[in-house]
Amino acid sequence: MNLGYWGRGTTGPDQVAVAQAADRLGYDSVWVAEAYGSDSPSMLAWIGALTEHVGLGSAVMQIPGRTPAMTAMTAATIDTMSGGRFRLGLGVSGPQVSEGWHGVPFRSPLGRTRDYVEIVRAALRRDTVTHAGPHYPLPLPGGPGKPLKLSARPVRPDLPVYLAAVGPRNLELTGEIADGWLAIFFSPEHARDLLTTLETGRRRGGRGPVDAPMTGFDVVATTPVVLVEDVEAAADHVRDYCALYIGGMGSREQNFYNQLACRMGFEDDAARIQDLYLAGRHREAAAAVPLEFIDETSLLGSPERVARRLGRYEEAGVTTLAVAVGGGMSRDQALATLHVVAGIAGLEAPSDGTGPAAPVVS
Repeated sequence: MNLGYWGRGTTGPDQVAVAQAADRLGYDSVWVAEAYGSDSPSMLAWIGALTEHVGLGSAVMQIPGRTPAMTAMTAATIDTMSGGRFRLGLGVSGPQVSEGWHGVPFRSPLGRTRDYVEIVRAALRRDTVTHAGPHYPLPLPGGPGKPLKLSARPVRPDLPVYLAAVGPRNLELTGEIADGWLAIFFSPEHARDLLTTLETGRRRGGRGPVDAPMTGFDVVATTPVVLVEDVEAAADHVRDYCALYIGGMGSREQNFYNQLACRMGFEDDAARIQDLYLAGRHREAAAAVPLEFIDETSLLGSPERVARRLGRYEEAGVTTLAVAVGGGMSRDQALATLHVVAGIAGLEAPSDGTGPAAPVVS
């Protein structure tokens, strides 16, 4: 279950209620996002205190928003408080948010991500942390700082790290250094090249068996689910979300989601959506998102249609399907969607404290 971030049609209490339902129904995990509104660790701590079994994932904690040491402290705290349920999802964000909101230069995003993950992992292992940089030199040269190690003892020093990646080079890095990939606008029909790129990174990092490098790697595809019989009407619930990312999450020169839509074959549509969105014509931008794009990257329509199309994700290599509900849905509608999808996926509610028996959907 991907809860997104509150403020776009949902409230914090709505998210908690949906997360509690996911916990009762046997969902594997709930993931919480952040952009420049609500933050994910606070929400996850709140949800973790009010649930028992479900995993808690950040999708994401923004790399420019925290030092790597602070992220390690937060991850260790939430994981300990929740009894080892936390999954650390990280993302480098984009130039507009990194520089406009956090005041952090966006240069060298791949190098910064690599250094960041190295420091986080070292801190969680309780190594005495030093790092040569160049992005996060520790201790700072020439100053009074000294190497330190995490004073608390994490319950899991090998806590899983996920990366949100869109472009090919970032995907390869994700395969090399992470335990999982957080995918957005995932189309099973366009997945082969993406998974091949991840596999290249896995091989480069020596991760997984030589003959099956993707073994143990979690491919998490966030997928909007709208159970409305008429597919076009269902797509309308997702249009604003698509237009925001394709049109507005980045500048005209650097928008990773727009570039992804182009690689999927929607170049003309992506350009029109961006033109309209950046001109402030948000409703027209939403209307310009083609039904084909929404249908490829969402699960829309009747429960029977959703059930028929669900298998495409597993066949494409997805290991965790993160159900996203929103788009103006009420809390009751979101809860109803969770129940229907749980039935389709054959989830079993936890009964003995060990968690879900069949964690297929999260």
